Amino acid sequence: MPRARSNKTYRQTAAPAYEEQGSGCLSGFTIVPLAVIFVSAVLASLAWKTNPLPVVDMPPDSTSTGISPIFRIEVQHWADSISEWSSASSLNPNLVATIMQIESCGDPLAESSAGAMGLFQVMPFHFTASDNPYNPNTNAARGLAYLVRSLATANRDARLAMAGYNGGIGVIPRAEWTWSAQTKRYVQYGAPIYQDAVSGLETSDALNDWYSSYGVSLCRQAHQRLGLP
Repeated sequence: MPRARSNKTYRQTAAPAYEEQGSGCLSGFTIVPLAVIFVSAVLASLAWKTNPLPVVDMPPDSTSTGISPIFRIEVQHWADSISEWSSASSLNPNLVATIMQIESCGDPLAESSAGAMGLFQVMPFHFTASDNPYNPNTNAARGLAYLVRSLATANRDARLAMAGYNGGIGVIPRAEWTWSAQTKRYVQYGAPIYQDAVSGLETSDALNDWYSSYGVSLCRQAHQRLGLP
């Protein structure tokens, strides 16, 4: 769905559903290599499950109207709009702010090499012909509609919903070791940022880590475009 980046590190959010390749008949020569691949995949899956990312469930305050102070000033600029958009979508505003933080850092004109646009890095096929993708209200409506679908598919597990927003809803029921490195990284940062936000913290080590690793140029551009001091 959404996605990200120019010289910023963007990720594609609503990627097309994962497509499995067709398979033909197996010959005796393919049995051993496939067995090795299968065993390797099982071991990788077990290794991943020994150190899973934390599960983040939707908190009971999903109708809260404010956003946490942990978010950067560029996202705080949109605090009133985030409250309106989240209320209209029945989403926790801190979840909406987390998605905006990672996707665009509040830059309404953000673009990615994959074609994603705007505050929530929405892919072109989510817009109608009459839409202006860079209009904040339109971008939010399209992006958050996808997030609502992702959250419903994830049984309101916000962490899995983030994975679906980044990698496409089709990744949600799949084993996590099959997720792309990008999607794993997305939830690696997004889940603890959201958890810090709903826990009432004043600052977030997770958000600071994301910022220093991926967000500096993204947020600098947002800061300039928003005309912030």
